[in-house]
Amino acid sequence: MNTISAAINPVKLDRLAEVAIKVGLQLQPGQDLFLTAPASALPLVRRIVEHAYKAGAGLVTPLLSDEAVTLARYRFGHDASFDRAAVVGDDPMLLSSEDPAKVARASKANSMAYQPALSRITGFDVNWNIVAYPGASWAGLVFPNDDEATAVGKLASAIFKASRVDNADPVAAWAAHNAALKTRTDWLNGQRFYALHYTGPGTDLTIGLADGHEWVGGASIAKNGIVCNPNIPTEEVFTTPHALRVEGRVRSTKPLSHQGTLIEDIAVRFEGGRIVE
Repeated sequence: MNTISAAINPVKLDRLAEVAIKVGLQLQPGQDLFLTAPASALPLVRRIVEHAYKAGAGLVTPLLSDEAVTLARYRFGHDASFDRAAVVGDDPMLLSSEDPAKVARASKANSMAYQPALSRITGFDVNWNIVAYPGASWAGLVFPNDDEATAVGKLASAIFKASRVDNADPVAAWAAHNAALKTRTDWLNGQRFYALHYTGPGTDLTIGLADGHEWVGGASIAKNGIVCNPNIPTEEVFTTPHALRVEGRVRSTKPLSHQGTLIEDIAVRFEGGRIVE
């Protein structure tokens, strides 16, 4: 076992895999599972595969990406290759030094190629789930003053806590959490708010809510009838804004990871639902 693997608690990692299958997906006997992940997350991938088959999965098909392979494409690939789909890694800054035009073209190609699957996911036609793994690249960005093993260990601890696997019965913990989120969405749906007003440093924003909007969060029923938690961890409840009723200024206090680049100090002004500044 290398120092990076040793920094990740194997018991909690196994619990995370179990939660991904039993809570995140609620994988049903006979269902096939298609799994995408960076190669650095292979320890978690292996455990997810084990729990999937224990739950009666038909066939589990992993598709792994690798940061070095991705970078080789941007640095040595033929120009025409950037109009074809590819897989990216888990480092949010991986492509920050690469040609933004190539990044944009590759992102567009990925979106087009992935659309058949993405439409089923965003339409909630099938049960799906996203779970986090403490990769070294991500950990280094979050804890830049620590050595690699220490940073990975800290990030792993944070993920395990947020994912509710730092206790002996994480499945029960998720049942209680989902019940709490449902209490919140039920209350919000009963209020029928017209708009939400946000204030803070650099922010004075009013977001109108769509007519007939509905608050949701936590566990939800996919169109195939399976109740799943698409995101682990998850804390939010959310609804639909009105496209024409967003007014004011908003500033992001956290950076945005977008297409391999970290965007910081985001500040925008809205008028009539459109960004005007």
